[in-house]
Amino acid sequence: MQLLTIILIATGLSMDAFAVSVVSGSVYKQLKIKHAFRIALFFGGFQAIMPLVGSLAGISVKEYVADYDHWIVFALLCTVGAKMIYESSKIATKDIFNPENTLVLLVLSVATSIDALAVGMTLSLLQVSIIIAVIIIGVVTFVLSYLGVFIGKKFGHFFESKIEVVGGLVLIALGLKILIQHLFF
Repeated sequence: MQLLTIILIATGLSMDAFAVSVVSGSVYKQLKIKHAFRIALFFGGFQAIMPLVGSLAGISVKEYVADYDHWIVFALLCTVGAKMIYESSKIATKDIFNPENTLVLLVLSVATSIDALAVGMTLSLLQVSIIIAVIIIGVVTFVLSYLGVFIGKKFGHFFESKIEVVGGLVLIALGLKILIQHLFF
């Protein structure tokens, strides 16, 4: 799997965390760098851990699904992408939360990284270094979440639902690309 594909998967996965970071940034009255760093660390860390867990689970079934793994990858990426697009309409209705509360941040980190668990299972079926993928996913999510907090402080809720739609479309496009490459090349 090409490095660019992993970066695109990481970007698509990080859109949930980015959107929540934007909302988090809009909540702060006096935003400091430590606030953005803490949010980015939680989101980036969980976004890196979940695909690793998913990959370990996927390795245990790899030998049984080797003949049709490309269909599984396609289905998982399309499902995650469609779920992100569907959920993008729900962001505006979420209650305002306190991102300084560790428990709230922990719950948000797990919630935004569940999709990465499924993608981790997908990565185990492909020929990709899971360590490289996990590092890239974590770093991309960290950077985008960090920036998202400041964007949220500046622009509020304007971008958040559009960002999740883009992330979902990226994952669906990657699923199609992998399926086409496996079937025709």
